[in-house]
Amino acid sequence: MFAELAVEPSVLLILCTVAFIAGFIDAVAGGGGLLTVPALLTAGLPPHVVLGTNKLAATFGSLTASVTYYRKKLFNPTFWRRSLVYTAIGAVLGTLVVDLISKEALEKILPILILLAAIYTLFNRMQPDDRLQLPEQNNKLFWQQRGQGLVLGFYDGIAGPGAGAFWMVSTMAMYRINLLLTCGVARTMNFISNGFSLVAFIALGHVNFALGIAMGLCLMLGAWLGAHSAIKFGSRFIRPMFITVVIAIALRLAWQAWSN
Repeated sequence: MFAELAVEPSVLLILCTVAFIAGFIDAVAGGGGLLTVPALLTAGLPPHVVLGTNKLAATFGSLTASVTYYRKKLFNPTFWRRSLVYTAIGAVLGTLVVDLISKEALEKILPILILLAAIYTLFNRMQPDDRLQLPEQNNKLFWQQRGQGLVLGFYDGIAGPGAGAFWMVSTMAMYRINLLLTCGVARTMNFISNGFSLVAFIALGHVNFALGIAMGLCLMLGAWLGAHSAIKFGSRFIRPMFITVVIAIALRLAWQAWSN
């Protein structure tokens, strides 16, 4: 049985506006879920339905962004095929065990990890935008892709905030590629984890389809605009926006986890 709930038109308008903004931010820097999840909670949905409905909406946005980066030759599916497979496996596992995991310790340490991600990005020497070479393939890289995909897919499957930020920072650190290529990887892996996690949420009946599709369409528009802005303006646009978004995510999570 699917979760459906009538929403007032004024509330729906606010949710769709938030979704558009989240789609733009998510396509550039990640973290859109930090806007859409609290917004959905205000609509009166149960928490598990909020997570499932957010996955549906987020899948629209991440698909749009990932296709945009792919068309601009900023993502190579063949090179990243192991990451794709293991991200999908991790996302399904994370979604299936979401109710079995105690999140209290994770919620308290997350702000620290995300702030470290911002600091790394702030001081890390970036590759130029016109350097689009991928690293040489070898056994070490293959295992890095498998491990990164499994861990971050699992984290995103348990509705982990900041998954896109972790994808971007870990990809820059592990493969030494520029920000545009990093965005292509992060957005595509977000789409994979969102999509496979969504399948599990649908199977559990935790999705409000009408609301998720309405917000998803707005997310698509925001994601299209965000991805094209990132590609047009490059790292001088992506880097400050990413750092700002990541710091905002960390502060919000810290307040949420430690205020009580």
